[in-house]
Amino acid sequence: MVFNAYAAAPAARRRREKVGGGGDGGPAAGLPVDRRKSKVWNYYAKLGDAYVECNICKKQLSFHNSTTTMREHLVRKHGIRDTLLSHLKDDQGTESDSAGPENAGKRCRLTPENGFHHPPEPRSEVITELVVEMIFRDLHPLSLVKDKGFGLLLGYLEPGFALPSPAHLSGVLWHRYGALKQQLERYLGTAQALVLCVESWASQFHQSYWSVTANFIDGEWRRARCLMETQRAKAQGMLGEKLVALLAQFGLSGKAVFCLMHDGATTEVTHGWSEVPCAARTLQLCVKAGLEVQEVEEALAVARGIIRYFQQDPKATRSLTSKLEAINKSQLKLVADAGARWLTTVEMCETLLELKWAIMAVLEEDPKGAAGVQNLADHQWKLLQDLLPVMRTLKLATAFLREEQNVSISSLLPCVHGVIAAIGQQAEEASAVIKRVVAIVGMELRQRWGLAEEEKLLESPAVIASFLDPRFKEMRFLSPSSRNELHQRVKNMLSQVCGPQSPPVAHFWGPNLDSKAQAGNQAACCPNAGSQSVYDVLLGKDPTENMPEIHQQLENYVVEPLCKRSTDPLDWWKSNERRFPAVAQLSRRFLAIPATVVLAERAFSTGQSLLEHRRALLAPENLDPILFLHQNHDFLEALRNGNERRSRNPHPEPFRGSAGV
Repeated sequence: MVFNAYAAAPAARRRREKVGGGGDGGPAAGLPVDRRKSKVWNYYAKLGDAYVECNICKKQLSFHNSTTTMREHLVRKHGIRDTLLSHLKDDQGTESDSAGPENAGKRCRLTPENGFHHPPEPRSEVITELVVEMIFRDLHPLSLVKDKGFGLLLGYLEPGFALPSPAHLSGVLWHRYGALKQQLERYLGTAQALVLCVESWASQFHQSYWSVTANFIDGEWRRARCLMETQRAKAQGMLGEKLVALLAQFGLSGKAVFCLMHDGATTEVTHGWSEVPCAARTLQLCVKAGLEVQEVEEALAVARGIIRYFQQDPKATRSLTSKLEAINKSQLKLVADAGARWLTTVEMCETLLELKWAIMAVLEEDPKGAAGVQNLADHQWKLLQDLLPVMRTLKLATAFLREEQNVSISSLLPCVHGVIAAIGQQAEEASAVIKRVVAIVGMELRQRWGLAEEEKLLESPAVIASFLDPRFKEMRFLSPSSRNELHQRVKNMLSQVCGPQSPPVAHFWGPNLDSKAQAGNQAACCPNAGSQSVYDVLLGKDPTENMPEIHQQLENYVVEPLCKRSTDPLDWWKSNERRFPAVAQLSRRFLAIPATVVLAERAFSTGQSLLEHRRALLAPENLDPILFLHQNHDFLEALRNGNERRSRNPHPEPFRGSAGV
């Protein structure tokens, strides 16, 4: 699209000559000067004085001596960004608009002293930038430019272009990384409080890494998830020091963080940060403990042996396929589970039970198969059949946490309590083995999330987050006394968070639209004061006037009707922030805590994602900038463009952006 714009210039010139008369006095006479002012004109033909036409889609736009609308059309409709427009060479398009060789000669003699600038970077530099962008968007190693196939393709598309060396690409890559890191530093500086998530993973070069992600909710109630750094994993006790040093790189101190989430590894809690385990990792451990019941473990081992037999014996596979075709189930395939992903065990049991009769028929017909593989006994088939509803209920919880409105930890405890109640009902009429499985899973869930002791539970950030979620604030899973204690704890937090030294919520890439709300926040933190009235003399002091305003806000929030479960709590708080400014300030902190270290769709996936596969192949020296740009580039660019549109549009559409590793 970028390169075809030059080919469209002659046709554009003919249209302009037809509309404007083409002569020195026509409207097109001043076009070369306009084109030199903005590279946007490489994509447009001027139709008279008030309209332009896009050379790509032929759409006509109004023109009022400004290219803003034209530029936005290219970005939204054709995906041509400002970064490309700023690098495009415009001398070729300008020559196509000349009236003849005389004008071309005059144009060649134009100099900066005459009011014009030299043409920008050549086309080769634009291609180099696009190659770098392909590398970090698709997670390719820099050695890609040495691959023969890539060289042949680019040589055909751009004859004579000299492929840059990996060292040159590395310089361009780190330059873009530095520029984007400055933008992220400015954005993180607007955060009221950060939640750091630490993901541990290993590359195929047998090296361990930590990927540190910052999570927060900004002043516009946008959920931000930005990768700060990927670094080599050192000794476990050094993580706290590494995180403090990383914060300093972005101009932040340890006080900017109030919560740390990890994926199961034991970490040291630094600077008084709260520690929260990843929901995906914790659920994996709970289910794993339940599946270690001896009878279940034996049945699953036999099931895995059956699947391995069909995977390794072509004759048995052909026989199974023919039987499935006869009953119109050829689309079904046997699935082997992976020990580290319990969701694959659910898929294995489902497909195995679905194909039970075909599998048994093949094993009975083939003497070699009956002797070479152990079949499931009748009671084992029945055990897997009874286990499946329990496993599907647990799987349902992962689907719940994948939904956009449920990615916060505020949805976790209501979900966990619902799972415990559901599998408990399923076990009432089940066998003794299934009851043991459910009892173990339920006990693990209660212990790992502190549900067994309500006093300990009240200290969890997940409980406070659920209370600040307008969908779950009734806290039905707590006893009445625990609810009262929770309310009192939240009141104490409000007094601390909304104190006189509490920093206001800043805004990024745009004007401070909530100055009135911030003034309201400060006023809300002060108790009511006033002279004695006739009511005070006759009836005594009004109890509501003795209550600080921030506590009154909390009481009003509690009696507010519950939201629908499909409501995004951030949308609700964005609409009600002015009604409860102090409570909203606290909610912005706790609702920023995610339920999982990585995005929920990847945390609960049944296989390795493309990101996990490709990042494991990257060389250590360029791994950090490639992953940094891969995750943050589009999010920060959309954020900046959204704020620019809001500065022009007083009623912008709601923006909901999130980036994840």
